[in-house]
Amino acid sequence: MSNLLASLVSSAGALETYGRVLEAVQNNVSNASTPGYAKQRVELYALPFDPAGGITGGVRAGKVVSARNEFAEQAVRQQTSGMGYQRQLVDSLTAVQSNFDISGNQGIPHALNNLLQSFSAWGATPDNQAVRQALVYRATDLAQTFQHAANNVSARARDAEQQIGQTVVRVNQLVTEIQGYNHLVMQGNKGDAGLSSRTHASLDELAALVEVNASFQSDGTVSLVLNEETPLLLGDQQFKISSSIYQPQEPPPTNVSGPANVRIQGSNGGDITSKTTGAQLGALLHLRNQILPTFIGDAYQAGGLNVMAKQFADRVNQLLTSGNITDGPPAQPGIPLFTYDTGNATNTAASLSVDPSVTPDQLAAISPGPPSVSNGVPLALSALATPVQDTDKVNGLSYTQFYGQLAGRVGSALNDAKNNQDAQQSLVAQAKSLRQQYQGVSLDEEATILMQFQRAYQATSKFLSVLDQLTETTINILR
Repeated sequence: MSNLLASLVSSAGALETYGRVLEAVQNNVSNASTPGYAKQRVELYALPFDPAGGITGGVRAGKVVSARNEFAEQAVRQQTSGMGYQRQLVDSLTAVQSNFDISGNQGIPHALNNLLQSFSAWGATPDNQAVRQALVYRATDLAQTFQHAANNVSARARDAEQQIGQTVVRVNQLVTEIQGYNHLVMQGNKGDAGLSSRTHASLDELAALVEVNASFQSDGTVSLVLNEETPLLLGDQQFKISSSIYQPQEPPPTNVSGPANVRIQGSNGGDITSKTTGAQLGALLHLRNQILPTFIGDAYQAGGLNVMAKQFADRVNQLLTSGNITDGPPAQPGIPLFTYDTGNATNTAASLSVDPSVTPDQLAAISPGPPSVSNGVPLALSALATPVQDTDKVNGLSYTQFYGQLAGRVGSALNDAKNNQDAQQSLVAQAKSLRQQYQGVSLDEEATILMQFQRAYQATSKFLSVLDQLTETTINILR
């Protein structure tokens, strides 16, 4: 009789165990598409079996164990950070490239070519007023094109500043969310699968924004460190980062009025910009503080657009002022055509314009010589199209070549970023696939487990029914 009762107890325990397994399977299936979820399994333990000693064996359920693999999680976050960097760089450089046309059908190349053609036409008919008027018009168009290009690149810089600020805000928000999850863990929810899922989903999103190291502590909380040394979260204590505009002072700036840089600061006010190089935030800082200044300048450089605009305007003005408007007597000296902000080297392109007081008949065509040449100045200006002298070049290149170099730099950087983005997509896919193998929910696997334990549950139920009948019969006999 005692063996029957022990078997009843053992079978009831098995039913309870199988029920917990089926409950875990149901939970896995329900959360198969939940971001950050890792499948769970119930640990099963075989009980001792010794019929002679009245020990009937059976099975006991242990704790629910998550299949989460933190090494796989960290690998995904690492590749996600790389993907965030390349994707942001592609998006930003695509917007910048739109300002640098190399077809010659629009923008600076088109306007420059038109003006050089006007110089040649003026050289052929130096006294033609219509040609002179067209020259002034095309010079004005070139100046406005420089302004447009410089203003557009500056707008990209302002967009980057805004995105940096928004990214920093979002980073702090995500860290605050994870701080809240840590607080719940510290209240006794360490094994909560839903809490773990939300934590890891937030970590994945955070990894796309900044390069962060996440380490899980023995108490179940996660610590976050930016750039391997700047704390963002320790336990339930958050350390917020911030962004600001600043003008570097060391070394002393050569352009005190140049565009300022953007910096990232830790919670203690320390500058961590140079160490913030990964993910979306790193790409935005690289664009704003390093790429764009090569075109529009900063505290230490004038920028390619400004260098080109200044060199061209100065050379045209130099040639015009070296000539005469009339032979006289007395001879009337030439006057400059272009004006720009001479007090700020980073504002040349944006301020370049044709002096509104200059009229077409004030263009100096006569080269005083000796000998005097009636179209000497237009011929010298025409030589800017295919320069031979260093004074007609900019940094040793023709103006067309120099501009092509600027545009080519953007195109090359964009092409590299696109190639890197494609490679990074593969790395992210591989990391996620590996993580899925470790901890993802397979509906086929869950269906197999479900059938296995359903049958075990049914078999145990039948066995329990037989034991119940035997027990009842035994009791009746004993009566």
